[in-house]
Amino acid sequence: MSAKTALIAGATGAASKRLIELLLEDSWCVIGLSRHPPEVSKLPGLSYIRGDLLDQEGCARALAGAKSVTHLFYTARAEFGEGGVEDVRENVAMLRNVLDAVEAAAPNLRHVHLVEGQKWYDVRLRPPRTPTREDDPRHMPPNFYYDQEDLLRSRQEDRHWTWSASRPHFIYDFSPERPRNIVSTIGAWAAMCSEHRLPLDFPGTPACYSALMEITDATQLARAIVWMATSEKAQNQAYNVTDSCQFRWQWLWPRIAAHFSLPLGEVRPLKLADWMKDKDPAWERIAQRHSLVRHAHRDIALWAFADFFWGLDYDNVADTTKIRLHGFHGVVDTGDQIIKHLQRYRDSRLLP
Repeated sequence: MSAKTALIAGATGAASKRLIELLLEDSWCVIGLSRHPPEVSKLPGLSYIRGDLLDQEGCARALAGAKSVTHLFYTARAEFGEGGVEDVRENVAMLRNVLDAVEAAAPNLRHVHLVEGQKWYDVRLRPPRTPTREDDPRHMPPNFYYDQEDLLRSRQEDRHWTWSASRPHFIYDFSPERPRNIVSTIGAWAAMCSEHRLPLDFPGTPACYSALMEITDATQLARAIVWMATSEKAQNQAYNVTDSCQFRWQWLWPRIAAHFSLPLGEVRPLKLADWMKDKDPAWERIAQRHSLVRHAHRDIALWAFADFFWGLDYDNVADTTKIRLHGFHGVVDTGDQIIKHLQRYRDSRLLP
């Protein structure tokens, strides 16, 4: 097989970190495109390009030399608030600008992958029909994922490249640079409970505590994305991607409490974005007592995200039959993986 070069648009986002690692392990050349890339790449085979995806001319200039690109992985997203309708115009413009620039520069482009999400099924506004299926009817727009995928479908009709799309649930990982992460948020919440000599209450709704849930480990997503980009069966297809391990917080919360040596508390709905506003002194005491790497608690836990996530009061599960039938069989034990990630935060002295 000829050499493969990946361009990852949005190279510092939630879906890109493990994807970059996996591609490099498989001897790909990787180019990361981001507004704020690292100054220097420490990994052989990885380089970065600085570019603003909303700047059409800037994208074209930045990618003019990217002639070797064979695969475009689009993992970017316009800035957004939790739970609301996200901007269609900006998200579509960003994808179009990158696609235009890559097509102009890279004559050997083979595949374009688009990372979507479960908001395809409108989980932010209403209980979806579960388990969600890739062929479920679309809801009333706006939904920028629809417009982005429609752009790919129409563009690909007279091109030699193919496309694919992944639809993960909430992505979680050991990701110190990313506070919008349920793992680090759990750890920060547990630290606050311990500091105030409280049991580990579940700060979401009672319905969320008992609802059937799925989430997506970042490495699981990366493996699925690489499979989609290289499998003939996956060409011009969209797939749900989860751990394929359903859980309820009421099953998992006692295990999390035990990990932190805390008594199991009650279901106590809280708006954490408000309750954490005055907790800087408490976090300072936690950091000093446990010799943590110094950072503010809001740098490791996005409380507004937790309020949204633990406020989902209905089942949120996906049917992953299609991806399994087509050839991807990865499975992750979500409970085990959350505990492993929490331990990594502890070992790195980012959380107690």
